[in-house]
Amino acid sequence: MLQAALRHGLIGLLLMTPALAAPTAEQRGKAFALANCARCHAIDRISRSPLEGAPPLRTLHQRYPIETLGEALAEGIYTGHDDMPVFELSPDQIHDLLSYLKTLE
Repeated sequence: MLQAALRHGLIGLLLMTPALAAPTAEQRGKAFALANCARCHAIDRISRSPLEGAPPLRTLHQRYPIETLGEALAEGIYTGHDDMPVFELSPDQIHDLLSYLKTLE
């Protein structure tokens, strides 16, 4: 009886492990920012932006409510300078990036 209960418990833990190891929305958002934004923008709470004049992502909430950025990210980010690439994010990418940006507020 005890052996069967331990076996079932172990099987349950093994089935849960991949779900527990899956990255969170915040982690995926940070990975996106690192891959796509960090060349110019500081993506953490303390660093300076590598490109002078590029605002750190941690300050975006001071200019825009983070929740309102979803529509702009879905339509595509277009800027007036050549260094900024055009971005059109998927709904999942938007959710992840906004989740990460909220951690920087």
